[in-house]
Amino acid sequence: MATKIVIPEVGESITSGVIAAWSVADGDYVERDQTVLELETDKITMEVPAPAAGILKHSAAEGAEVDVGSTVGEIDESAEKPASKSAEAPAKPEQAQAQQESAPKPPPAASTATAVAHAPSSNPTGPIHATPVAEKMAGEHHIDLNNVVGTGAGGRIREQDVLAYLQSGTTHSNGATSNGASHAPAANSREIHREKMTPLRQRVASRLVDAQQTAAMLTTFNEVDMTAVMDLRKRYKEDFEKKHGVGLGFMSFFVKAAVQGLKAFPLVNGFIAEDDAGKPVIQTHDYCDVAIAVAGPKGLVVPVLRNAEEMSFADVESGIKDLATKAREGKLTIEEMTGGTFTITNGGVFGSLMSTPILNPPQSAILGMHTIKKRAVEDPSNPGSIVLRPMMYLAVSYDHRIVDGAEAVQFLVTIKNCIENPERILMDV
Repeated sequence: MATKIVIPEVGESITSGVIAAWSVADGDYVERDQTVLELETDKITMEVPAPAAGILKHSAAEGAEVDVGSTVGEIDESAEKPASKSAEAPAKPEQAQAQQESAPKPPPAASTATAVAHAPSSNPTGPIHATPVAEKMAGEHHIDLNNVVGTGAGGRIREQDVLAYLQSGTTHSNGATSNGASHAPAANSREIHREKMTPLRQRVASRLVDAQQTAAMLTTFNEVDMTAVMDLRKRYKEDFEKKHGVGLGFMSFFVKAAVQGLKAFPLVNGFIAEDDAGKPVIQTHDYCDVAIAVAGPKGLVVPVLRNAEEMSFADVESGIKDLATKAREGKLTIEEMTGGTFTITNGGVFGSLMSTPILNPPQSAILGMHTIKKRAVEDPSNPGSIVLRPMMYLAVSYDHRIVDGAEAVQFLVTIKNCIENPERILMDV
């Protein structure tokens, strides 16, 4: 009896995916519920389990695009589980002695320092389990898989794990850098390299182009003095982490400040939808589901903090940390990726001084944060004198079809006021 392996339903908007990797080789025995393949869609990467135990037969290759509901393989349940290989019988004494005499003598022992220098850091005690895609990527970048931590089923190393290792800041012995790029190509090289766009990258590209073509997008800028927030964070950072078990960053201040602005200007927290007759309507929300842009291994993702208006600073920091971890490991769910009413993106972590963020459809606005630089500004407590202050440029891109310029400017000023006077967040003013 053969049981088919069918691509399961993932979400309403997902109709197909790409087989990123088969976790079990063709012809191998698989246990029920063991992961057999990784399916990469335009939103998430998911593991598909075996519906039964038996011998696996592939009917679709890695890299193939498959529709939801299609059959990509089958499992022969009638096949018996292969017996584990028994340990080899010990050699007879005389055979062992002969083998010992005929074996080449080892070279002189190396010094301790030399031995340690060449020993693998993880000192594995068994075989390395990795997906074919992960093995291929590791080979291309000369990565020792002993040093990579697997997050797949049973500790299996996946593509995301290799990517995370590349981005971890480790420098490899062959000269490859942390982002996976090796040194510059050979002089006078005119080679052309092409890499297939992942479904996620294609989806992001499509949405960004759609945002620019369908929305009347404008951007307003302002600058904010980070002195008060930085002083507050410095005073309470250690106590905050001891009590809540998570670090106190700047993002929680901006999320709470954005909530203040969204409550004051509800159209910024809304978007254009359609009624039952297909006519455009303005949809607003009594809640603030704030999407946080995260640079994942395969591209930009925007997981959502639900009901940010009800969250404490600790809730926001914990939520962002959890979503960022899942994004790096490719474990975000559809529910965590959909339904945002407003987005925050922080290009400052990469050193961006100023940029124009693109809308995240169907949302009507997005806040862009940037790097903090000390600049000469007028001292607010002593007008007419100049002081150095840590300043950040802020940008709000908005859909002018639903949000007027005055509202967008006042929304951004609300955020500025909350950051420069954090007590406003506490007092809800």
